[in-house]
Amino acid sequence: MDEHEDRILAEELAALGAASGGSARLVRAVARLMRKNVHEVELRVPLPFDATVQRVSGVLGRAGSRPIETSRERYGEAETLRIVTGGGAGGLNPVVVTARVSEIDGETSAVLLRAAAKEGVIRQRAGEKTALRLAALLSTATGTEGSGRAGEGPGR
Repeated sequence: MDEHEDRILAEELAALGAASGGSARLVRAVARLMRKNVHEVELRVPLPFDATVQRVSGVLGRAGSRPIETSRERYGEAETLRIVTGGGAGGLNPVVVTARVSEIDGETSAVLLRAAAKEGVIRQRAGEKTALRLAALLSTATGTEGSGRAGEGPGR
C-alpha cells in the first residue's frame, strides 16, 4: 500500500507543480523524498456490509474528492475504496484516502480509514487531519463511534 500511495502522491504533486509553471519531473523526484504523514482510524459500523459500503462511498464522494480505485475481494466480504482529496492549507496538499470496509457479521461492518499526505518543511499534518475529518463525517452518516484504534507513524 505504501508504494502505491507514494506514487499517487508524487504524481498529484507533480501535476500541481506543472500547473503552477514548475517542472513536474523535479517535483515528482522531490516528492518521493518527502516524509509522509499517515493516520488510521478504525470504525465499527452497526450496518450490514452493502449499506456500509454505500455510506462510505457517499461520504468520500461528498468530501470533494476524486476517486482513484475500488476493489472488492472475492473471498469474504471486503471492499477497498481509494480517493484523492485536498488537505492542508487551502486544501492544496493532495491526500490519498483509503477506506477498507469488511463484514464482521450480517449486521455489523468494520471500516479502516487511512489517509496519507506528503509533508514539506512546514508540517501541516494533512493526513491526520483528513482522516479525523472523514471519520467524523462517516460516524455521523452511520451512527457509529471509533473503536479506539487510531494511529500515525512517520512514513507509515
